[in-house]
Amino acid sequence: MMLFIILFFGIGFLLNMVLRSTWMMAVIYPIIVIWIVNPASFTEYFTSPAASFSAIGPSLASLQLVDVLILGSGLIGAIIAGISVRMLRVRGYQMF
Repeated sequence: MMLFIILFFGIGFLLNMVLRSTWMMAVIYPIIVIWIVNPASFTEYFTSPAASFSAIGPSLASLQLVDVLILGSGLIGAIIAGISVRMLRVRGYQMF
């Protein structure tokens, strides 16, 4: 869990710094989770959207508690990255 917090904090911090948008990774993270959990490939969302989007619910419902905790810790890391970049901007660091 600590690995996911640190991993997505680092990725989120870099994305926020480069793209200059505070909550970019917190918005992208649920898309990443759906991509990890759902067995449908990326192209199936465009070729058969009804089947692939309807499979998201059962895929998320079938997760174990450990999986939810790990994926939730990644979301926490992404949110902490947004908070830290926002705090740096408030304190005068314009590069963030």
